[in-house]
Amino acid sequence: MEQNPQKDDRGQIDSADLHIGPEYAVAERDVAELLTGRVVSGSSLWRDAWRRLLKNKLAVFGMVVVILVVLGSLIGPTVIQRTTGYAYDAIPKDASLLKSFPPFRGPDGRFSFAHPMGTDSAGRDILARVLSGGQISLMVALIATLVSLIIGVSYGAIAGYAGGRLDELMMRIVDVLYSLPYVIIVIVLLALLPAKTPTAQLAQLFFALGAVSWLTMARIVRGQIMSLKNQEFVLAARATGVSTPKIIFRHLVPNALGPVIVYATLTIPTVMLSEAFLSFLGLGVRSPRVSWGSLAAEGAQNLAVYPWQLIFPGLTMALMLFSLNFVGDGLRDALDPQARRD
Repeated sequence: MEQNPQKDDRGQIDSADLHIGPEYAVAERDVAELLTGRVVSGSSLWRDAWRRLLKNKLAVFGMVVVILVVLGSLIGPTVIQRTTGYAYDAIPKDASLLKSFPPFRGPDGRFSFAHPMGTDSAGRDILARVLSGGQISLMVALIATLVSLIIGVSYGAIAGYAGGRLDELMMRIVDVLYSLPYVIIVIVLLALLPAKTPTAQLAQLFFALGAVSWLTMARIVRGQIMSLKNQEFVLAARATGVSTPKIIFRHLVPNALGPVIVYATLTIPTVMLSEAFLSFLGLGVRSPRVSWGSLAAEGAQNLAVYPWQLIFPGLTMALMLFSLNFVGDGLRDALDPQARRD
């Protein structure tokens, strides 16, 4: 360290003139505060990660799109119904309206703001149906991801902390499940648990998608727990008599939240795409409820004649999937200490 740092006109030492050697690197901020008289505000991992995330333009764009789509899906159908009277499942009583109109076109063929995305073959407003379908698609994705988080984090944490033969057995089970086709497992689960009502069918879909989405999460958490279980704070907890469940879920799991949050963000678009595929096959959301997948399936049947029935649900779902992936990639870079450049 330089012994005689230069002072400015006010008698203060310029922190730029402080040359800290590697052996004093840890205490550099404290030395600067002591010699300059200026208090340097502290920071935290999450604050630094948030700052780095905001510098990622694609991640910020993704967050804006996700917020707009979520807000539109939550309040959009209600606003449309109260202002125009169009509901996602409302079929016009006038027989002349029971056909598909192009976007911004009225029954007389003139320009109209009544249906910005047009209508489907039954005369129902596509905008209201897309926003209402967003509610179901987002709900399926979030709940199924939550189910996979609960199963995957618990399974991986127990396997990583236990080690030995129990870890080998649990991971071999994961390997066996990995070898089975993802969609086939979901289809089998849906077939084995028949639902009699639309609500029960949705709950069944939550369980089926969540029950097969936890495998990668379990591996990620297991690796994190194995790297943390021999740290000093865990040894101290053992020495003070803390029980094994508390060590796992109160001390180890919170320290592995970074990768868990990143992968959970990337799991949501995967589950949404799986739900859309199942709805396209007729195994997902059923009438009278709609999702982006079921709307795309309906639109695909009339693609040659009424392309807007497929274009708008497909574009909305694609934009949401891209945005969620941008956010997930941004979180991964922001929470990676090795990616820090500031």
